[in-house]
Amino acid sequence: MPRRAVMKAKDTKELLTDQLRELRLPEFRENYEPVARRAEQQSLSYEQYLQELASLECQTRQTNRIESALRKSRLPLEKTLESFDLKRLPTKVSRQVRSLLEGSFVDRCENVLAFGKPGSGKTHLLSSISQELIRQGRRVYFSSCSLLVQDLLIAKRDLKLSRVLKSLGRFDALMIDDIGYVQQSREEMEVLFTLLADRYERSSVMLTSNLPFGKWEQIFKDPMTTAAAIDRLVHHSVILELNAESYRLAQAKQSKQADG
Repeated sequence: MPRRAVMKAKDTKELLTDQLRELRLPEFRENYEPVARRAEQQSLSYEQYLQELASLECQTRQTNRIESALRKSRLPLEKTLESFDLKRLPTKVSRQVRSLLEGSFVDRCENVLAFGKPGSGKTHLLSSISQELIRQGRRVYFSSCSLLVQDLLIAKRDLKLSRVLKSLGRFDALMIDDIGYVQQSREEMEVLFTLLADRYERSSVMLTSNLPFGKWEQIFKDPMTTAAAIDRLVHHSVILELNAESYRLAQAKQSKQADG
């Protein structure tokens, strides 16, 4: 190739690389040459060549969006569906979980309420479902009930409660872990009830509790408020009863047997 043609090709490559960097198309920038060689070998059209590059870019962006959403969710990401033994669930709960993994309950603004003894796998199961929701493109936020209530109290003190509720309202599902694990004061109960009322029929709540509804007056202190909170949660909901042996205890037994 003549020297002038070599320099022109080099200038074109450098210019294209700079332009793709400015346009923030990293997959185009990294792959346009190898994909071009493959296109020549396979006699692909210009449109097919561009489509393959665009597909690579879209796949990377989708992966990045999911990873970003998982980080922002604050979910315990180690609690995955793969690491949960679904076979130990009651048959009814297994069917419910399969349906929940489809994610359509979020579109209907339904709630998911998981009850069971400590260690029964409530948090693990709902965290797994939440991660699947994020991979489907939905937004989920996780918090323990105690931390969430403290954040709401601070927002109320600073006259920012409506702003915080609006921010939480942007999430398709809000997972509240261990509601009732620490008994609430009346002021804490009020902000928690305000949150539940704000999300009622507008977006989904996913929560775990080791207290059955009959003991929720320990949380909301007042019979009328307790009834109103339960009514808002149960009206459109899926209830998971995890009354199996403690998940952590079962894992410990398996580990001990393996060591033996």
